[in-house]
Amino acid sequence: MDADKKICGVHPASEYVELAGEVLGLLSDPTRIRIVLALRQADELPVNALAEIVGKKPSGVSQHLARLRMARMVTTRHEGTRVLYRLTDEHAVTLVVEAIKQAEHAVANGQIPPHHHTPQHPGPGPVDI
Repeated sequence: MDADKKICGVHPASEYVELAGEVLGLLSDPTRIRIVLALRQADELPVNALAEIVGKKPSGVSQHLARLRMARMVTTRHEGTRVLYRLTDEHAVTLVVEAIKQAEHAVANGQIPPHHHTPQHPGPGPVDI
């Protein structure tokens, strides 16, 4: 009856806390953050295009993608001889976007950060205030 003793994933004693630390550590690299943001915008890209966007050599970007792939944050699809990368789900993007918002707060010097007064999504809908 261990199911009765399971702790919620967001509880401090959760079995997922250490794994969450690894996820955050993996996303603590600026190049990986740029890769996640690039894939957020383009949905699917080959290594060379990602390398150009993030301003790094393809070999280095390929190593970053391998780590993201091992963590199941990105997945691949083959198109002929090309390998296209895409985000597995929205969770990595959510973490990165929230980290950027926190960074904006850190340097705002008591001012209102830009994400508080500009719409986050085009079209009608709630505005992040």
